[in-house]
Amino acid sequence: MGRLTVAAIVTMWVFPISIIVNRVVPDPYMDEIFHIPQAQQYCKGNFSSWDPMITTPPGLYYLSLAHVASLFPGMFFIQGASSFSDVCSTTILRSVNGVLAVICSILVYEIVTHLRPALDERKATLCSVVLALYPLHWFFTFLYYTDVASLTAVLAMYLMCLKKNYLFSALLGALAVVIRQTNIIWMLFIACTGVIDITLSHQRDNAKVDDYDASSIRNNSQLNSSKSNTAGSNLRKRKFSGAVDTGNHSIPSINDSSSTCKPGLLDEIQAILLVLWTLKWELLVSFSPFFVVLVAFIAFIRWNGSVVLGAKEAHAVSPHFAQILYFSLVSALAMAPLHFTLGKAADLLWSFWKNRPLSFFQVFMALIGGFLSVHFFSIAHPYLLADNRHYPFYLWRKVIKAHWLMKYLLVPLYVYSWLSIFSILGKVQRKIWVLVYFLASAAVLVPAPLIEFRYYTIPFYLLMLHSHIYDTRSWLLMGILYIALNSFTMMMFLYRPFHWDHERGIQRFIW
Repeated sequence: MGRLTVAAIVTMWVFPISIIVNRVVPDPYMDEIFHIPQAQQYCKGNFSSWDPMITTPPGLYYLSLAHVASLFPGMFFIQGASSFSDVCSTTILRSVNGVLAVICSILVYEIVTHLRPALDERKATLCSVVLALYPLHWFFTFLYYTDVASLTAVLAMYLMCLKKNYLFSALLGALAVVIRQTNIIWMLFIACTGVIDITLSHQRDNAKVDDYDASSIRNNSQLNSSKSNTAGSNLRKRKFSGAVDTGNHSIPSINDSSSTCKPGLLDEIQAILLVLWTLKWELLVSFSPFFVVLVAFIAFIRWNGSVVLGAKEAHAVSPHFAQILYFSLVSALAMAPLHFTLGKAADLLWSFWKNRPLSFFQVFMALIGGFLSVHFFSIAHPYLLADNRHYPFYLWRKVIKAHWLMKYLLVPLYVYSWLSIFSILGKVQRKIWVLVYFLASAAVLVPAPLIEFRYYTIPFYLLMLHSHIYDTRSWLLMGILYIALNSFTMMMFLYRPFHWDHERGIQRFIW
């Protein structure tokens, strides 16, 4: 079991399903009608050509060129291709995501084992395989979309940051941004987590030194107790309080092993800021590559006049606060065995009761924020209302708009989903980490006017990787749920085509 096993298992479904998809749907479909011709222009060496309907940068096309170049000798002899561009067919371009999906599964395995070194290899393998089955990631493995490449680049960037290879991580971050612009947020998130990790490591090291010194003093005091009973008594009563001494500052420790209770968010922020000041030059040097990428991205926005490249009117930044609520429910449902159980609901209720009245005030404020979000900042994008080829179209019409009260009745479910997510993360992650994660997710999702479940993939993966719940039964149930959803969606896509009255051609159901 291990990374090779994960790669082999993922390859076992990527290869045959790719063949089926390309036989049944050989021509470009949906967004592929923009991406595939553009990639083929690049294969011809025409890098000045650009379709104004494409919103994302050309990172996927550059990856495709590298992929096709690696296949070109074999394809030349097999198909008798007369030029490089001849092998840039729909099938070959789609296969880029198949290869990236296998790489992505290996990256997930590496991240899981890095975050939890003591985790059983079989559980790490199970987690990696189940995440590879996540429906939004799995489905677009077989089409020429940017989602799989975007996720793979972000996870590779994160793994390098975990391994403290910050230069390589920033380079991968630049690649991720060139694939999809919103990945600049995830690059900043990963840089922030890297800074938090450094400060925690610094505190742990100092805590060990301070603890060692305290133990030495206690031992010396016991040896000299006969000479100075008073001093010995005072030293024996001394206990390590969890403070870390860094020069002139006494910093509250945020390391569980040296603290009797978890500090609050403000304590964590104070401790991290003090350590940041102490390590400012080291951090500046280590994370300067990320800053360079950020500056380049800002320069791009200033030059382009917008975050997106094409179709700017349809993708204008909008205050779509309801989007972050939709994400919480979709993610919680994708992790249903971890969130929607009687035991989980009882645990949440008990934690609120123990921390009353503060917890009840927080829930009340969350409900108020949720009601305001769905009332004032719930956007019905024209693409959502007009396109019946997607799940969100039916969820919007049959659920959210089924009755004027429905969107308000769903707010408690959104709030419960976020509270359950925070509860799981709060058990294993620092409060500052949870806050940064929430802010990053909001920064990516809130400006997006269109409800697209594809946008939830990266924050969902980061949520799963940091929940640190490795109960085999829960993961098996999630795997069964994903397989069922994948089977239904793929069957609808392949074998239930339909026609529009106002447009020629075959239409297919898609995520």
